[in-house]
Amino acid sequence: MHRLVTFAAGALLGGGAMYTLTRAKDTPKPAPVPMPAPVPVPAPMPVPAPMPAPARRSLPETPPSLQDASLRYGNPGPVSDFLQRSRYAASYNRALRNPNWVAEHLTQANLKGPADRATSEFKEDPQIPAPFRALLKDYFRSGYDRGHMCPAADAKQSNAAMNETFLLTNIAPQVGKGFNRNYWADLESFVRGLTKSFDDVYCISGPLYLPQRDGDKWVVKYEVLGNPPNVAVPTHFFKVVLAKRNSEPGFALGAFALPNKEIDNATPLESFSVPVEVIEKAAGLHFFDKIERKAGVVSPLCAKTKCTLDHDSWKRKKPEQK
Repeated sequence: MHRLVTFAAGALLGGGAMYTLTRAKDTPKPAPVPMPAPVPVPAPMPVPAPMPAPARRSLPETPPSLQDASLRYGNPGPVSDFLQRSRYAASYNRALRNPNWVAEHLTQANLKGPADRATSEFKEDPQIPAPFRALLKDYFRSGYDRGHMCPAADAKQSNAAMNETFLLTNIAPQVGKGFNRNYWADLESFVRGLTKSFDDVYCISGPLYLPQRDGDKWVVKYEVLGNPPNVAVPTHFFKVVLAKRNSEPGFALGAFALPNKEIDNATPLESFSVPVEVIEKAAGLHFFDKIERKAGVVSPLCAKTKCTLDHDSWKRKKPEQK
């Protein structure tokens, strides 16, 4: 959270020097003694006076800048709440009541565990101030599923870790049949399966609000859940995947943008593959910026592995109890 803290500037005090003149009493003057001619001596180099320590202040010297004057009584934001969990990190959008993004690190080891989602329940996140929270009642009879960004199946390490995936700050409204319970779930399984051929898999997921053609114009339209309206329904969802094999240099990078609607299982996953930069521009984000995207460093994910979904491996989930 941005905070503007104003300190009172300290006054720099200087001391005035006091001096006294003394006069000698009148005494008889002795006869003058001849003195040799003075030898010229070069004038000493001036020594600069020591500078006083500056006063401690957090505001610039007067006159104050426009920014400090404008924000004297507070910075309105926006605030993106950063949330660190056991199995993921997330950024939450207070205006849309959805995550901006949710980031995971997956390995074969950290996907194992005894946790069972049957013991987990969806919950509102108390870390978010009440006026900006997504609420359970927003989803009630909305017609949408509460879609995970970090899947519960990625957090089997412990019940506590799995419970964190059911916080509404990790959730966004998704079409149920044909998407959340099917195609999106199969995509989540695909990402987990990458750990069989890559040592480290990094996945960032989130919502998108993309424009659609309306006559001769482009417009952004999305539903808002709740009464009063509270939670935005994304038009699309993305997953950006970075994978690394210890046995070879470089990385594999892939990005997928899927519409929030029923998708036929016959639709190839690669039909949703897009350049990472497309999602970055649409979401206002920058993914994996510590890696230089150039040949020899980054290769397309679908050139390193087969980008297909195994729809038959997923047991269809029952509709959520709203």
